[in-house]
Amino acid sequence: MNSVPLWVQLLALVILTCTSAFFSISETALMALNRHRVKHLARRGSRLAKTTLWLLEHTDRMLSLILIANTLINALVTALVTSIAIAAFGNNEEVLTIATAVVAFFLIVFAEITPKVIGATYPERIALPASMVIKPLILMGRPVIWFVNLFVRGILKLTRIRTGSEMRDQRLSPEELRSMVLEGGNFIPVKHKSILLNLFDLERVTVEDVMTPRAQIESLNLSVPVDEIKHQLTTCYHNKLLVHEGEVNKIAGILHVRKAMALLNQEDELTVDHFRALLTQPYFIPPETDLFTQLQYFQENQERLGVIVDEYGEVQGLVTLDDIIEEMVGEFTTSTPSASRADQFGWDKQGECLLEGTTSLRDVNKRLNLNLPIDGPKTLNGLLLEELQDIPEASVSLKIADCVIEIVQVQEQAIKMVKLYRVG
Repeated sequence: MNSVPLWVQLLALVILTCTSAFFSISETALMALNRHRVKHLARRGSRLAKTTLWLLEHTDRMLSLILIANTLINALVTALVTSIAIAAFGNNEEVLTIATAVVAFFLIVFAEITPKVIGATYPERIALPASMVIKPLILMGRPVIWFVNLFVRGILKLTRIRTGSEMRDQRLSPEELRSMVLEGGNFIPVKHKSILLNLFDLERVTVEDVMTPRAQIESLNLSVPVDEIKHQLTTCYHNKLLVHEGEVNKIAGILHVRKAMALLNQEDELTVDHFRALLTQPYFIPPETDLFTQLQYFQENQERLGVIVDEYGEVQGLVTLDDIIEEMVGEFTTSTPSASRADQFGWDKQGECLLEGTTSLRDVNKRLNLNLPIDGPKTLNGLLLEELQDIPEASVSLKIADCVIEIVQVQEQAIKMVKLYRVG
């Protein structure tokens, strides 16, 4: 080395250090890379992304090349610095010790830590271009890499550590996907994020959570006079009505209001049998059916309305296709003007909110940002009755999940009106 000019040795030292830094930064960037983002770019035709995916699918070869190259380069850097130190300061133990310490510090700072921090900070910007260099090197160094990996695979086999594509296949669970959506930040519009999050909840929410309760169902009773039936048809707010004979549990079928309205224009005298002839078979649903399953059932059976019945055959409520869609995308239609007004609630300036006892707990939680329990009763009335274990008098208050609830009106063994107070 004495015959080689000092400037050549220093230039070689810089080149070797930069090469070592390149392999270090590439390794960290490739390992920190978002594989799903790379797959997306590859599907869009990016050549860099396709090459990067190939490297990620052959992690053993990629790491072998990088570690072999870095080991050889660091050894050369150590020998070169030692040679320069001996030529400048003489061959003695102190010079070798200092040279070793300088080389270690130099490599740690400039060839390891700094490049790896940069690689972890900008993985995509670095990994994609670097893959175009690393892949050809892997192909050229295939014999050496194969020889080294021969021993590596033997050690892994002895230690019973599994490797392979099945270990690299990073499939995301629904909860992980939900976390990715939540952390999407400004990359996902607020409305889109809300829809995606609602989709994840479809299997957790049952039809009972979104149904129209029995007490609020607009139905048609065939036991009343025909004139009363006509009046109800001309003033109803729905396209389809649940039809029953006498009490609501004696369901006769579903009536399409448009077809019934056509009968009203006839000159012939109408009877109940005319309306009964227009009825279609009702579609029954158990209350524990989740929304995702019910959405599939609606599609398979070409239905848009289902009657929810419990284990005793008692009618609990109605659920429509619109109810499920609104659960996914938010409200876009209302059944009645009164329902529209009732749904538009929120905290007033005093931190209070007056609601009907039949208001859904899920709606209350969504609109008022509360955490009232929803794993039991589905309405404010049900929740309060469960907590009190009695039919309370008015002006009774209690605190549930950091919310004070005052019972304002009780009527017919049910809580009609309540007032919520925001705490804090």
